[in-house]
Amino acid sequence: MAQNAITLLKADHRKVEDLFSEYESAKGAAAKRKLAEQICLELTVHTQIEEEIFYPACKGKVEGDLLDESYVEHDGAKVLIAEIENGKPSHAYYDAKVTVLAEQIKHHVHEEEAFLKGLFAQARRTDLDLDALGEELEARKEELVAEYKKKLPTPKARTFETVKLG
Repeated sequence: MAQNAITLLKADHRKVEDLFSEYESAKGAAAKRKLAEQICLELTVHTQIEEEIFYPACKGKVEGDLLDESYVEHDGAKVLIAEIENGKPSHAYYDAKVTVLAEQIKHHVHEEEAFLKGLFAQARRTDLDLDALGEELEARKEELVAEYKKKLPTPKARTFETVKLG
């Protein structure tokens, strides 16, 4: 049985938080690289399903500024994901990039999950069919995971005007 949209997205958040924790305690370049690749895959898929399905469904039903900030936060994460994907644990700043990505994601998750004022709380108070959205998110997520396990795409940033990723 499919999860509703918010349950699915929150499960993604918990998974990525766990991966960041594992990364912090990982020893050796191979272990770090494998975890970083998994983090990048999970975040790429998560941001894409939110931007393709969840955020458009929320448009006009939740605070517009909160949605705008979500897109910008995603784009900031995409820059670091591209840097991490193209780097190696032996490169300068690699660990720092993963750490900063973790901090950015922690902030973003708080914005989405904040009690009463967060994006998810606002979405719950609308007429959105969260069960149907959950099914749509789940199906798209499965497609993307299968596609991206081979190779992550170059991220596309929608809110940056002077920097183009893809």
